Amino acid sequence: MVLAQGSSVIEAEGLGRRYADNWAVQDVDLRINKGEIFGLVGPDGSGKTTLLQLLAAILDPSSGRCRVLGYDTLRQASEVTSRIGYMAQGFTLYERLTVAENLAFSAKSRGVSSSLFASRREKLLAMAGLGSFLDRREGVLSGGMRKKLALCTNLVHEPPLLLLDEPGLGVDPLSRRELWRMLEAFGAGGTTIVLATSYMDEAERCDRVAFLDGGRIIAMGTPDELRAGVDGAVFSVRSNAPAAVEAALGGARNVLSLQWRPEEIHFVVDPSLGMPDELRVELGRTGRVEATVPSMDDVFVARSRSNDKEVLAKPVVLSGPLSGGGRDVPEQSVETRELSRRFESFIAVDHVSLDIGSGEIFGLLGANGAGKTTLIRMLCGLLPPTGGSARVAGVEVTRQPRFLRRRIGYMSQRFSLYPDLSVGENMAFFASAYGLRGRERRDAVDRTADLTGLQGLADDSVATLSGAVRQRLGLACSLLHHPAVLFLDEPTSGVDPLARFRFWRLIGGLAGAGTTVIVTTHNLEEAAYCDRLGLMHEGRLIALGDLSSLRAGLSGLAANTIEDVFLAYVEHSDEGAVAGGEAR
Repeated sequence: MVLAQGSSVIEAEGLGRRYADNWAVQDVDLRINKGEIFGLVGPDGSGKTTLLQLLAAILDPSSGRCRVLGYDTLRQASEVTSRIGYMAQGFTLYERLTVAENLAFSAKSRGVSSSLFASRREKLLAMAGLGSFLDRREGVLSGGMRKKLALCTNLVHEPPLLLLDEPGLGVDPLSRRELWRMLEAFGAGGTTIVLATSYMDEAERCDRVAFLDGGRIIAMGTPDELRAGVDGAVFSVRSNAPAAVEAALGGARNVLSLQWRPEEIHFVVDPSLGMPDELRVELGRTGRVEATVPSMDDVFVARSRSNDKEVLAKPVVLSGPLSGGGRDVPEQSVETRELSRRFESFIAVDHVSLDIGSGEIFGLLGANGAGKTTLIRMLCGLLPPTGGSARVAGVEVTRQPRFLRRRIGYMSQRFSLYPDLSVGENMAFFASAYGLRGRERRDAVDRTADLTGLQGLADDSVATLSGAVRQRLGLACSLLHHPAVLFLDEPTSGVDPLARFRFWRLIGGLAGAGTTVIVTTHNLEEAAYCDRLGLMHEGRLIALGDLSSLRAGLSGLAANTIEDVFLAYVEHSDEGAVAGGEAR
């Protein structure tokens, strides 16, 4: 069926999907027009993926109706699925096939003729920058390249509608920028794009955005319209007494979230209630209070119904520094000298030298495949270096790896949890793995559950938890033994802005108590929480320093945002054009 110009590509009325007594999506009314880029945002578990699968005719609705490209998704599901492109979070690629073979298989399964495939393949490869990697197996591609290949396989039949579930998840900023260039080019050509995202900068690039919470659409409009809806609800405080500011905000009614930034504390109040007069007066005693232009992150916080005042109000306070097993922690918690790792002819980490102090939050930034995870695995004693040396928490990494593991915590990208076990069983298992027994283990589990907001969840199955709660559990399991150094590899990937704010409050409290935190992230706004940053590119450390020194090292190049700083160093590193922070 060919739609008339200007007609709706998607029409949903009262759309819902129920599992037993639980509604994953309920009462959704939606109309999306041809050529729109439409964003779905909301807390983890809000129904975004379920709604996308209803639109893709993968799931049948439990209530209401939906027409996609003129076809009923229940009675004419095959007509819908044959005409759309649907990209799930899991890529749906074949890791043993090459780039060329994945594209050819997708084209053949979609009925694309050989002549059309040849021309479309060259166009897609040029847009994605994959022309030089045709013979490379999908399983060895970087995360960014895999996402671009997955997008290409879903575009090879040139569908009029593209449904994308978290296309930017786990992808570095440079690859996300390239993904969006592809999406916007197809959108300009008339392709309708509906995407779920946890990145609010991606929501900014959409024509319209729908906020989901509890399976329902609670707000919808252009980014400008949504920001206008919370105007006057976002504030910042500049103060020499940030602890007093946090105490005032944590105990105040109407405050939905607070966020530490390098030079201020940023917070959001309930738009329907506004700033209480007594809070304004109290904050005025500590510093300068100003209204701030809302971002899409602020819109998310203000619109979310899942705000948990107890989590917000509870300050992160630890009883003294974490001692790493009762031993003194050296002033420099991490020291590396010319640390390297080679895999046959490929150099993953290339002569990296670092000094990271006790209690420091150190951020590692870099594109997919830059070497960040390999570096962390070497520092954790999980991967032997092929050159150089490293000391972590006073332990020589290559000589005492078993002793090292009692002094560090490691939270991998996948959290390393056991989904078939309960929260309490996971924590007990990890406590035992760290050598804790009897009362010491019980006390550690109770203390860490309290710190990370997991009280009352001991009997809940991990498989049923939201991503944000699994994130906190992953952190809790890495903290049970009081590590001196904590390694976090992409800890906030895929979680919503409110969960990220709360997670970083925990990290700040841990660092304030003396724990050294080394964290990787693709969400560059999180770099503002770090004391210093190390930028990696092709295995090398290309810049090192705090944000101000990194900006100063750009020799007059424009760098208004953290993303600008990151991309400037990456783009110029091979030319040696950037002076760069403390060291390169």
